[in-house]
Amino acid sequence: MCLNISQFIITIFFQMKKSLFALIVIFFAIFTTHAQQSQDTIAIENVNVIPMTSEVVFSNQRVLIAGGKIFKIEPISTPITNKVNLTIDGTGKYLIPGLSEMHYHFRSNDIQSDFKLLIANGITTVRNMAEFENQNHVSIREKVKSGDLRGPNYFTAGPYLKVDQLKTANEVVEVVKQHKEKGYDFLKIADNLPQSIYLKLLEECEINKIPIIGHAQRSLPLEFSLRMKSIEHIEEFLYLSDGENDSFFKQNESNLHLLAKQLHESGISIGTTLVVFDFINNCMSDEKFAAFQKDEHVKYLAKSQREDFLTEKNDYRKLKNRTFSGFKAPILFNDYFLWMQKFSKILSDNNVNLLTGSDTYGMVIVGFSLHKEFKLLQEAGVSPYKILLASTVNPARYLNQYASEGTIAEGKNANMVLLNKNPLENIENTKHIEGVFLRGEWLDWKKLNQMLVEVEDAFK
Repeated sequence: MCLNISQFIITIFFQMKKSLFALIVIFFAIFTTHAQQSQDTIAIENVNVIPMTSEVVFSNQRVLIAGGKIFKIEPISTPITNKVNLTIDGTGKYLIPGLSEMHYHFRSNDIQSDFKLLIANGITTVRNMAEFENQNHVSIREKVKSGDLRGPNYFTAGPYLKVDQLKTANEVVEVVKQHKEKGYDFLKIADNLPQSIYLKLLEECEINKIPIIGHAQRSLPLEFSLRMKSIEHIEEFLYLSDGENDSFFKQNESNLHLLAKQLHESGISIGTTLVVFDFINNCMSDEKFAAFQKDEHVKYLAKSQREDFLTEKNDYRKLKNRTFSGFKAPILFNDYFLWMQKFSKILSDNNVNLLTGSDTYGMVIVGFSLHKEFKLLQEAGVSPYKILLASTVNPARYLNQYASEGTIAEGKNANMVLLNKNPLENIENTKHIEGVFLRGEWLDWKKLNQMLVEVEDAFK
């Protein structure tokens, strides 16, 4: 009996200690949060919020940010109870989630300048699509994560893989192993593989949990390409067919809707990249090529690139007098581009998961090119809201980041863009940037303009 009483007293004592410890933990958490908010809390007052949870605008809101996260969204009429360190007047302005450049290539050899171009254009998530020789994108990604390098959320594919690197099953195993050990986010293929090699690659990547992305398998039936996580160009569908009829380029609109429905049901994501094809087209026009040389954004193209793309060294200039299948290249390529715009609208109408990307190349200038991509999609008939989905929500889901990215909501990372005009009325309003939030850091238009000046100086 005495033993039981002793055990009872001991049990009560330990329960009291646990309760006291729990109270201390709760008090400490409240105190820490309050202290943090007192030091770095930002309030955006009277702003119009486009949360991207649905096609809606919440007017006259207050958005509170601390510790790099959104911790409260409330009507401006609600009395503020938090101590605020910085107040931003959002009157007449529109707050959207940070944008995503899902097809980026690092060609300038100056990653800091590229990041400045991206951030100044409201881009807070980037997917690099190939690691070229003497580059180390895993290192770049880790420096961004650690805060050693100010940049957007960064994801990267491994080296640009061609058929010569994947000739045997053993080579497939070795390549996938290297991707796993290096820590790439994706494996990118840019060639047509034999069926047996392609199936082996799918198998090895699934075992190692490395998503396969890239170009479609043009010599295999469409179903094989749908086993990838994403096809990176709408252009790829110019060269594919259902195996029974002509290429999709030659098929009627009814069949294209059936194709889009199949893509939707497969769950695959499709990168857009219209702007790079538009650039290629314009290179074949003497008038438009001359306009490139005087473009206001040439100063943001690395000096080494200007020689390659703004002189007659440009390979696409050499196409202008060539003939393909009986058609002059400028005519054929223009027909291709118009088809791609038409198919973009069909994909959007059938709710295919689109990802906005521009394939930064030549006068597809880093940062600015994403807004040109938006413009071309809108001209194709895709609604501004659907375009924004393809640059916010869809990439966040695709990158398994939706818990913290892609929308404006409490608890999400404060990666946002403050605009002076409503992008739902005209997607070109995404260019009217008042400021950018990058992990809660407020970069107003003066700081963004300074970034652009620094890039111009670096690229002289």
